[in-house]
Amino acid sequence: MTLREDIPLDRRRPKFYLAPMVRYSKLAFRKLVRLYDVDCCYTPMIYAKNFLESEHCRTSEFSTVPDDRPLIVQFASDDPFVFGSAAELVYNYATGVDLNCGCPKSDVRAKGFGSFLLNRPDLLADIVKQCRARISDPDFTISLKIRVQYPLEGTVDLCRKISLKIRVQYPLERTVDLCRKAEKAGVSHLTVHGRTPQMRSEPVDYDAIRIVKESVAVPVIANGDITQRSQALDIAEKTGVDGVMAANGLLYNPALFAGHEYTPASCIRDFLNLSADHGLPLHLFQQHLIYMLRDLTTPYQRRVLHELSSRPAIEQFLENVLLMNDIEYSVLTMSF
Repeated sequence: MTLREDIPLDRRRPKFYLAPMVRYSKLAFRKLVRLYDVDCCYTPMIYAKNFLESEHCRTSEFSTVPDDRPLIVQFASDDPFVFGSAAELVYNYATGVDLNCGCPKSDVRAKGFGSFLLNRPDLLADIVKQCRARISDPDFTISLKIRVQYPLEGTVDLCRKISLKIRVQYPLERTVDLCRKAEKAGVSHLTVHGRTPQMRSEPVDYDAIRIVKESVAVPVIANGDITQRSQALDIAEKTGVDGVMAANGLLYNPALFAGHEYTPASCIRDFLNLSADHGLPLHLFQQHLIYMLRDLTTPYQRRVLHELSSRPAIEQFLENVLLMNDIEYSVLTMSF
């Protein structure tokens, strides 16, 4: 993953990642963003125990195809055996698994998952260790998505070949120390979100990401408020990171990493085809379009779209409002 000096400048861009997003980073959307320069995708979080015990969960929560690679499957679990068993089930259908130990939502924490697991570093190490013992393939990654905790909640003792998605937390020395410990334990890469877990709308601290990158030798991925390709390239240049991850930015513009300022008509056409090909449920199909059209429609138009109850009606809406009959749009020409 290290960038080579002998690669021409126009090819030495950072790798681009689709973040794990509940409901949204499913197969149709993953295939869509891959058409627009995303290099690696994560699945939404899946409860590992349900995945093992329920065929319905396996078929409804996880689907992939051979060209949906590289793909990292994210699980929620607090049991080494369960997590390892889930990893074995997806081994032939993914390039790695990820344990969600960073989600701050109360319902996830109440089950002992997400960021609650950061209070149990020995368990995290055991989960990774046992999973690696069951899947020895070094090309199959075992990763953790974490948030750095305040001193009283402890830090994570990470082991084996793992990759982390962390949030910077002050004092920054703790974040650097955690990253160095992870590196010493054999981490394959670090994904650093430039906000603390308590921050919501404060500016992302890219200087903190730069400091982390300068403090470790493993590749680092920057995460936080990425909305444009030019911004991603600028952040990569200023911080020295090896990759850039986006979540909401890709929901609003799946073609952002390909350099489009807004969702292009071609992207919407691609989404119509992919969502039909892969059976995306109507409510998710509809919500994706509402996100993708945010900067190209009025609030009233999006309310109209939200009220439509069939795919044909939605497609007619798109034809009328976005002039999708092979005519690229710059502004909307139809009002309600």
